[in-house]
Amino acid sequence: MIKHYLKVSFRNLWKYKSFSAINIAGLAVGMAACLLILQYVSFKLSFDQFHRYADDIYRVVNDRYQQGKLIQHGTITYSGISKAMNDDYEEVVQHARIAPSGEVILTYNDKRIAEDEILYADSNFLAMFDFPLIAGDKRTVLKDPNALIISQSLADKIFDYKGDDYNQFIGTAIKYGTDSALYKIEAICKDVPENSHLPFHILVSYKTLTNFWKEADYDFTQSDFWHYVRLKPGTNYKTFNAQLGAYSQKHFQGNKISGSDETFYLQPLSKAHLYSDFEYELGRTGSATVVWALLIIALFIITIAWVNYINLATARSVERAREVGIRKVVGCERKRLIFQFLFESALVNFIGIGLALVLVMLVQSSFNDLLKYQLSLSYLVTKGLSGYGILIGLISIVVLGIFISGLYPAFVLSSFKPIAVLKGKFSSSQKGIFFRKALVIGQFTVTIGLIIGSLVVMQQIRYMNKTHLGFSMDQVMVVRAPSLTTWDSTFTDRVNIFKEELKQIAHVKGAATSWNVPGGDIGRSFNVRQKDSATTNQFTVRHTGVDYDFLDVYGIKLIAGRNFTQSDLSQRGANRRAMLINRSAAKLLGFKSPEGAISKTILRGTREWDVVGVVEDYHQKSLRYPMEPMIFMPFYGTNNAISVKLAPGELPRTIAEIKKKYDAFFPGNLFDYTFLDETFNRQYENEQLFARAFGIFAGLAIFVACLGLLGLTMFATIQRTKEIGVRKVLGASVSSIVLLLSKNFLQLILLSSLVAFPLAWWAMNSWLRDFAYRINIGWWVFILAGASALFIALATISFQAIKAAIANPVKSLRTE
Repeated sequence: MIKHYLKVSFRNLWKYKSFSAINIAGLAVGMAACLLILQYVSFKLSFDQFHRYADDIYRVVNDRYQQGKLIQHGTITYSGISKAMNDDYEEVVQHARIAPSGEVILTYNDKRIAEDEILYADSNFLAMFDFPLIAGDKRTVLKDPNALIISQSLADKIFDYKGDDYNQFIGTAIKYGTDSALYKIEAICKDVPENSHLPFHILVSYKTLTNFWKEADYDFTQSDFWHYVRLKPGTNYKTFNAQLGAYSQKHFQGNKISGSDETFYLQPLSKAHLYSDFEYELGRTGSATVVWALLIIALFIITIAWVNYINLATARSVERAREVGIRKVVGCERKRLIFQFLFESALVNFIGIGLALVLVMLVQSSFNDLLKYQLSLSYLVTKGLSGYGILIGLISIVVLGIFISGLYPAFVLSSFKPIAVLKGKFSSSQKGIFFRKALVIGQFTVTIGLIIGSLVVMQQIRYMNKTHLGFSMDQVMVVRAPSLTTWDSTFTDRVNIFKEELKQIAHVKGAATSWNVPGGDIGRSFNVRQKDSATTNQFTVRHTGVDYDFLDVYGIKLIAGRNFTQSDLSQRGANRRAMLINRSAAKLLGFKSPEGAISKTILRGTREWDVVGVVEDYHQKSLRYPMEPMIFMPFYGTNNAISVKLAPGELPRTIAEIKKKYDAFFPGNLFDYTFLDETFNRQYENEQLFARAFGIFAGLAIFVACLGLLGLTMFATIQRTKEIGVRKVLGASVSSIVLLLSKNFLQLILLSSLVAFPLAWWAMNSWLRDFAYRINIGWWVFILAGASALFIALATISFQAIKAAIANPVKSLRTE
């Protein structure tokens, strides 16, 4: 029987080659798009799921409030937080803490390697997290000062090694930064998986940190630490969070330390990557909005493909009515007919799946380049946030889709009355026609919505790239800080002379040093106020250290007072009093105007500073975040990055000359650099990915929908062949026949536009709310999307309609 069904199915596929090709092509493209998107979704949902205790591990995060306003939403807390939780709550069975290190240069023999993915980690870090060792004993590591665990790839770099026996390197001593003591390699771990929110190449024993910073051991005054706890299995973390108000009051009184109130709570490890709007993240974060939006798009595309199958199968019911009538007359039961049509549906879908897999393999490399991840179909069987939900969901959706897309046509076709059919009295029902129209409206509602979404996302990206940020990052090269240089009394003069020497290079306009450069988080001061203010309220501002060339190099506008001078930085650190503030800080601290802040004294904690200038606000971070109050202090340091403003032209030669000067002034340091526009724009990676993916998959959705429209047009043309012939004989023009065949479909697309417009406006407005600075969605976006859909549909329909309109009417009138 199966052999019979298979033979009949292939015979029908071959008989209706055009319709079969449209169905299979639509399903193949739709399923391929779905499989590609699901790889990315599975990868993102798999973050941190490789840890054995992933379901029970949480990170401690906190919110700070000042005068009732949220001033910090961050991942950093105090060094004593997790140990205190472990002591106070029986639900906590394990804790670990980490602290990131700045970039360090490792020296082994004559080789020097710079590394910036470094974490100080507790000795029980590897007991909580599963980062496998390929050499060394995890039970004994990270317990002594100056002990290191390095990654496999870093070991390969240091030792120029390409073998498998890494045990030979255990116990090797290397020079770590400027520390006079040598550090010992205790273990080598596998490279951290790409789907970990904690990237590192070096783990340094936490005792190394506490040896020179006692507050890093157990303290509630300095918040520069990241904490993780493991709860007993089955513990409800939301219930646990409700207890932490009392915990905060017991251990920490923020209003006495930072002038703020703090709330601590736990976030599941599994949500750390996708559900983070926190500051001070250690690794790259993703966007749950992007992931779920792409998942919805994948479902839309495959649904459009199945709708095509349903539409074409039911539209062709008249053609297959005689076949059904004859089968019923010779005794075929209805259930066998239903099974036959379901079998045909399954066959078409399986052929589509096979072609989809081929398409995925063909475009996989390009897709990976687009996303900048090494994805493959294996991610579909990877455990994710909901276990194996993606794999189970994919199988369920495909089975359900095959069943539903085949079931409705099967019931329609098997319900024909054989006597009416064989007498030629059968015609399509009004209910069937209405249902097909509803499906077409649904298809193009989704398609127009995706076009609108693509336009809005591209507009927002363009807006973020074109908006003036309050500073200039064009042609700014950021050179690595000379961290291996020892600080001494000559360092300030050396930096000043170095900057002047750089200015003598033909294409160098200027140079500056600073604690931070635009594009990332900077520190905060929580207890800032006017010295002579009537109020004792303390305020929170961002702070950074800069030199007297910083404003000029970055083109930041001075709106009142003066800039820093060389003498402001030549004084001893404790005697420096000059401070710059920005417009927002002046307003926050109660000054009526920027000019009113000049020469006023500011208290930062207990230290007094004199405001010498006010600068215009600028965007330290991306346009997703609002501009914040900032203060600038005059400081040099060996960890200060060097910003060099360049003029266009002769870039390789200019860089070579800068390197020559750098090596002369800071011998022993490694010269390296980045360009600020590249690093700043990395903040928009999620948005740029979303824009590219949205555009590509919206295009695929349009393609699949138009395939279905083409099929329906072909069928309508075939059904009206004799009518078209009669009309042509009676003098109808080609344009009138094209209009006759097109107008019903175009009316459906206009209705689709009316449904899509409000839905797309709501969805994209919700997405834009995540940005502090955003576009307004213009009316022209909807008109353009609707017109585009109408034009694409008209082009699709016209191809077949014109072909029918110019056909010889004599042949048309002979058609039976």
